Amino acid sequence: MSASDALRLVLLSTLWGMSFIFMRVAAPEFGPTTLILLRMGIGALVLAPLLLGAGRLRMLWEHKGPLAVLGLTSQALPFCLLALATTQLEAGFTSLINATTPLFTALLGMALFATPIQKQQYLGLAVAFSGVYVLSSNRLDFQLGGDGWFILAALGATFCYGFASNFSRQRLNHLPAPVLAAGSSMMSSLLLLIPGLWMWPTTSVSLEAWGSAIALAVLSTSLAFLIFFRLLASAGATATTSVTFLVPVSALLWGNMLLDEVIDARILTGMGITLLGTAIATRLIRLPTRQKVA
Repeated sequence: MSASDALRLVLLSTLWGMSFIFMRVAAPEFGPTTLILLRMGIGALVLAPLLLGAGRLRMLWEHKGPLAVLGLTSQALPFCLLALATTQLEAGFTSLINATTPLFTALLGMALFATPIQKQQYLGLAVAFSGVYVLSSNRLDFQLGGDGWFILAALGATFCYGFASNFSRQRLNHLPAPVLAAGSSMMSSLLLLIPGLWMWPTTSVSLEAWGSAIALAVLSTSLAFLIFFRLLASAGATATTSVTFLVPVSALLWGNMLLDEVIDARILTGMGITLLGTAIATRLIRLPTRQKVA
């Protein structure tokens, strides 16, 4: 990875880490659905010029169905679930649950998309999910006011991401990145338009919440997408996946500095176990294999 790619990686992890801070601030005032409508609507407007030329508008129209599925499962639904989670859970804590995305990608790839899974990945999955249990075992309260349903909402978002990743690879891998980014953003905006407007807040929204919503759309969505696809093209998929490990660290640090969120031993232990398991499952850490004797 070149120095410029390393800089992009750090910037991308910062922008996506900050997205949890922005949601934590804005979601209680806007509501999850309206906030994500603003996020994707503004994001789609910023990304729309990417569709000009090279027959990209025609590609979008020809693949509008699959792009709508991608917009629903990679943005509209998971973003709403994460925004809902941040109304109750700390930004850093939510980002750690979000780090399980590669695990659901592997599981759903095996279950629904005939993607083979290796023995090492089973071990990684077990380790990572045990890390999630360490993180959340003392917070799995499903009574009114408890954290349990919000933790499930965050896990539901990672489940959606896992499906979207496999679906995109199988059905849309031939499309250029600008069509994927702008097209899925537009589709998710259309899907959220009616429910987002219907749930528009009836009370005034603070300038802080508006600023967080706009920053979420412009910085953590539009700019982040552009950096992500640029990094993917120059550094490759394996290097780009390392952002999975940097985002929760970024979110934890920003949450501690800006929102006074506590970083305790349980969070650090759970983070370490979860990220270790994810690294094993995604084969960024390769375990030694037994050599066959001739």
